[in-house]
Amino acid sequence: MGHHDEHLSAHVEKIQPPTEFFKNRPEGVEPYITSFEQYQEMYTESIEQPNKFYSKLARENLHWHRDFEIAKFPEHGFYNSWFVGGQLNASYNCVDRHAFKNPDKPAIIYEGDEPNSGYKVTYGELLAQVSQLAQVLLELGVKKGDTVAVYLPMIPEAIITIMAINRIGAIHSVVFAGFSATALRDRINDAYSQVVITSDQSKRGGRTIETKRIVDQSIKECPQVKNVIVFKRTGDESVPFNSKVDLWWHENLPKYRNYVPPVPVNSEDPLYLLYTSGSTGKPKGLVHSTAGYLLNAIVTAKYVFDLHPEDTIFTAADIGWVLGHTYVCYAPLAIGATTVLYEGTPVYPTPTRFWDIIDDYKCTQFYVAPTALRLLKRAGDHLIKPYDLSTLRALGTVGEPIAPDVWEWYYETIARKRASILDTFWQTETSAPVLCPIAGVTPLKPGSCSLPFFGVKCAILDPQTGEELKENDVEGVLAFASAWPSLTRTVWKDYKRYLETYFHPFPGYFFTGDGAARDKDGFFWILGRVDDVVNVSGHRLSTAEIEAAILENPNVSENAAVGFPNELTGQAVATFVALKAGISGAEAEKIKKDIILTVRKEIGPFAAPKEIFIVDDLPKTRSGKIMRRILRKILVHEEDQLGDVSTLSNPNSVGDIVNIVKAHRK
Repeated sequence: MGHHDEHLSAHVEKIQPPTEFFKNRPEGVEPYITSFEQYQEMYTESIEQPNKFYSKLARENLHWHRDFEIAKFPEHGFYNSWFVGGQLNASYNCVDRHAFKNPDKPAIIYEGDEPNSGYKVTYGELLAQVSQLAQVLLELGVKKGDTVAVYLPMIPEAIITIMAINRIGAIHSVVFAGFSATALRDRINDAYSQVVITSDQSKRGGRTIETKRIVDQSIKECPQVKNVIVFKRTGDESVPFNSKVDLWWHENLPKYRNYVPPVPVNSEDPLYLLYTSGSTGKPKGLVHSTAGYLLNAIVTAKYVFDLHPEDTIFTAADIGWVLGHTYVCYAPLAIGATTVLYEGTPVYPTPTRFWDIIDDYKCTQFYVAPTALRLLKRAGDHLIKPYDLSTLRALGTVGEPIAPDVWEWYYETIARKRASILDTFWQTETSAPVLCPIAGVTPLKPGSCSLPFFGVKCAILDPQTGEELKENDVEGVLAFASAWPSLTRTVWKDYKRYLETYFHPFPGYFFTGDGAARDKDGFFWILGRVDDVVNVSGHRLSTAEIEAAILENPNVSENAAVGFPNELTGQAVATFVALKAGISGAEAEKIKKDIILTVRKEIGPFAAPKEIFIVDDLPKTRSGKIMRRILRKILVHEEDQLGDVSTLSNPNSVGDIVNIVKAHRK
């Protein structure tokens, strides 16, 4: 990889951030960072003197039940403990301290799937419901350090649930409510959750999803699950209810008083685990610590997004992903701002839903994945022109790299060149942005995620030698050279896998799994995954997991799933399937349909392959490894760039596959 000349980054000039950003704000709401030089000074201190830097931030931004002795121990390198000796409670920091001061202030603005079907939840109301649910959980025997599984749609109860679990020192494991019963079962069992919290059904884009039935299906194989708490979202009478296991939310919460004291936990105690796709296929539960996670949620929201208590932030992301955890739930509430929780899709019933929400609630920050922006750009600018959108100061994008033309459209059409565009790079592992501009001060380059956030030391490594490429104008593998408070601490009950996944590939560095370039100005550009993970609409999927699901079909002898570019979803999945001998063409067509159904059932609808190619043989090395790199190149019509295929054990398979793909796409 080494040096690069023709990379996109070589030709992009910096755009100065809009000066409007500093003027367009309510009175008394001053920006936290006012110059690029201030960012540089703070960044240097965060790397060179982390103890001093983070001690100050932690005492300014968090309420401590017991003060910590030292911010980072040892001070440099990895394997650190943060805020040693300190004790705190996340729900106190997100709910109580604002409810005591300002109980009538809206904490959550809920916008239902159908227009005009939402309502507001104040900090006072939030504290009461969080306290009541916490007591229900205590009554069911949930104690500090236990995990509770959460399978809920985008409704206020999702936030109430998260806060009630951490209030009693338990650990939440939120599973995206688009996952199948099989995927949910595996996550409940891996975390050994004994209580699951769900809803009778959920609504999305005008459709009804059978949330409770999916939970019932999954817990048939989860013998440890004792109880399921069910929130009545639709009230459909046909939803099964088993009084030995199930409890209605609306019947049980009112039995308890409006306040229960929070349980202080140690700084390093786990706050939550969140499963993410790994290249081996078995989902890994990444563990995040209480103090470090919460602090970084707050400081990234403040410094990157200029989020103030007076603001209303709309993050269009599901609570089941890390973006939803940090920017729908924890960061806005910990700061004492108002968070918009939207149940629906960008285009239901019309592609103006986001703009209605922004204007109706006077949102000041908006955060979304490029997938949604591509969809809305395609719908046409005439739909956006009637909207004011003037309250917006900061507009974020996350989940995958944003194409420069979409970035420019976002800046001109939505930001109206008044608000800062923030292209942020982060992962479930980092739990908050790590490469990102600072609103109003960082010069911008469409398509680049700019520069490292405080405490984050990024390195670009040569993929062959593992050597750090220290100069500018290089590309290679992106890694981190230091730890900061919110980096994941371990894989749940599998520290060995944590070390093997993140620290063994390049000793001395934390491996991200992404390729990146650093241009002549030191700006970073993400080039996509270098491992076997695909990114569909911002959902991270393991190709190994998809392949394992397809292999369940008895007619499939082997298969390879790979990602390829897709205009709408960023990447899509294609799968190359070799069938067992003697299967006719008509049977093969039916098998294709079965494969799609299997993947939907095992993982979820969003993982279903976009294209399925039936092939005689897959290209393999002499040691039997399937060469996915070759398949990826064929999918993007780069068959002239395959290099020497004569070393493969079956070089003829390549030409056959090229012809099959061409014929299929005619």
